[in-house]
Amino acid sequence: MWQTYLQPVQLEDALDLIWEHRDRARIIAGGTDVLVELQRGVKPTTTLIDVSKLRELKYVREEHDEIVLGALATHNDVIMSELCRRYALPLAQACWEVGAPPIRTRATIAGNLVTASPANDTIAPLLALNARVILTNPYGERSVPLEQFYTGVRRTILQPGEMLREIRFPRMSEQQRGLFIKLGLRRAQAISVINLALLLTLGDEERVDEAQITLGCLAPTIIHARTSEAFLAGKQLTPELCREAARLAAHDASPIDDVRSSATYRLRTLSTLLEDGLRRLATPQEPASWMRSPVSLETPWNNEGRVAPLVERIETTVNGQAHQWSGAHQKTLLNVLREDAGLTGTKEGCAEGECGACTVWLNGQAVMSCLVPAAQAHGAEVTTIEGLSSDEAHLHPLQQAFIDHAAVQCGYCIPGMLMSGARLLAEYPQPSMEQIRAALSGNICRCTGYRKIWEAVQSVGEQQGGTLV
Repeated sequence: MWQTYLQPVQLEDALDLIWEHRDRARIIAGGTDVLVELQRGVKPTTTLIDVSKLRELKYVREEHDEIVLGALATHNDVIMSELCRRYALPLAQACWEVGAPPIRTRATIAGNLVTASPANDTIAPLLALNARVILTNPYGERSVPLEQFYTGVRRTILQPGEMLREIRFPRMSEQQRGLFIKLGLRRAQAISVINLALLLTLGDEERVDEAQITLGCLAPTIIHARTSEAFLAGKQLTPELCREAARLAAHDASPIDDVRSSATYRLRTLSTLLEDGLRRLATPQEPASWMRSPVSLETPWNNEGRVAPLVERIETTVNGQAHQWSGAHQKTLLNVLREDAGLTGTKEGCAEGECGACTVWLNGQAVMSCLVPAAQAHGAEVTTIEGLSSDEAHLHPLQQAFIDHAAVQCGYCIPGMLMSGARLLAEYPQPSMEQIRAALSGNICRCTGYRKIWEAVQSVGEQQGGTLV
């Protein structure tokens, strides 16, 4: 899919490489969009510039009443941030709806914005939150309101030689209430049929001082429902007002027919979902249960500075054993594990991050290895199903539980299920059934045997009494 792989470790070097190669290369961080596009022949390139080692760009912080996200901030980083859950609720809700945990561990917010699909979930809430993006090249940078960033379907004003370095937006005030709503064809791993974000500023007598309503999948780019926003100004959110504001939103939308939905269905659904969202914002909402204990499938990990920069060989540790791979820069982690390391327990199901059969751990994160360039394992620690148990003489408790509960059918999906389930048990030793379902939402069992799989995971937590490590 590519021939040259560059992995700078300093921002200055990265910017120089991006400027030097301009439109001849693509930037990659999490890879959850880029690798899928390359496999489909979308925006092909011979050169990848990997910015994932630029740790100075991985942050979520507050500066002068603004929330600031670095270019490497992931969906998980937002979900796990109390700052974002409290003061950027629509964005946190949108991040929870993206993919599944092994996608959210790697997918960056910046990457979601740059891909520029009108179906991407984080654009609508960031637009409602009045976000701006900081675009950088070796000779300077510019601040661009997100509303001006998009010029069409998958098109932005980002120039060759630039990278999106940072995202900034005002934190929500005590007078504001926000919400993100998504309709997909599945509960997880679903591209939006439509999505919308709402941000209301309420004044005296609960009247709407200002309304921000942004719509996804209803036009070539994410748009504002300007007619509804103007209609709500100065009014109280009565049921009748919510219904009329929702009806008016159709005046601003121009959806298309596609494989996920007809335009007619999108318009009718918009009215229903927007009315429901406005009614919900009429009164303060209780936090969703996932916000109290969100599932990340990752644990803190720090092995920075322990390995030389990537040059000719990928040097990594797999299941506690040192490995060196030459000529593997053009492969995915999935392929190099199977072909170079001979570890075939990790399965290829879809090669697009949809099924979870290839789930492994990369520096403590559950990841879908089909979407990880092998070079990102350089200097890292990888655990596959073969290394799940630290004791070669005994199975991991979860492996035994799968046997005891007859959770194995054809077996093809089971390695990925076990890797996700074991990562959950390390994060939450006694997980709830809701957490188990969230953790395994990215793992498809084509034999439809989920109940026994869930029960197997739950049984380990009960047996260990919360002491599993």
